[in-house]
Amino acid sequence: MAFVFNRLNTLSNLKIKDIDFENHEVSLRKVKNKKQYAIPLTPSLEHALIDYLRFRKGTPDDYLFCNQYGDKFQKDSITTAIYRYNHSRGVLKTSIHLFRHTFAKNWILNRGDPFRLKAILGHSTMEMVNRYVNIFGRDLHKDFDVFNPLEKMKGFMTNKKSIKMRKQ
Repeated sequence: MAFVFNRLNTLSNLKIKDIDFENHEVSLRKVKNKKQYAIPLTPSLEHALIDYLRFRKGTPDDYLFCNQYGDKFQKDSITTAIYRYNHSRGVLKTSIHLFRHTFAKNWILNRGDPFRLKAILGHSTMEMVNRYVNIFGRDLHKDFDVFNPLEKMKGFMTNKKSIKMRKQ
C-alpha cells in the first residue's frame, strides 16, 4: 500500500486531487523536509482508491481521508484506528511510524533498490535509510549464500587437493 510508508502528517493532509490516476502516482505535498514529491501508485491500491472514492465522493480539494462529517481526519483518530486494528489482531507493538520501518526493511529484503527506497521515503541521505532498514539477526542469513562471492568461487576452491601449512 502506497500510504503505509508515509508519515502521519503527510497521510492526514492528502487531498483527493493528490491522487493522479492517469499517471499512476500520488503527490506528497505536506512532507517533513518541505520538498514535495510524487510516488508510484500500485495497481491494487489504485483499484481500492477508485472504489473508495466512488463511495466517499467529494471534491478535488477535499481531504482524501475524512471523518464521518467529511472533515479532515485528525492524526489522533488515525493513530487510534491503527492501534485498535493491530491490537484486535494480536499485534501489541504498534504505531503508524512502524509501518515505515517495516516497509523499508521488507523493500530491502525483497531486493529493492536502496536508492529508490531513499526517494520513496523522502530521505535526503542514505544514512537515514540505513536507520530505517535496521537489518539484523536472521535477516542477515536470507540469500547470504546466493550473493556471497565466496560461494561463487566454490568450484575453484574444491579443485585444490589441500593447503599445506609450514611448520615453524
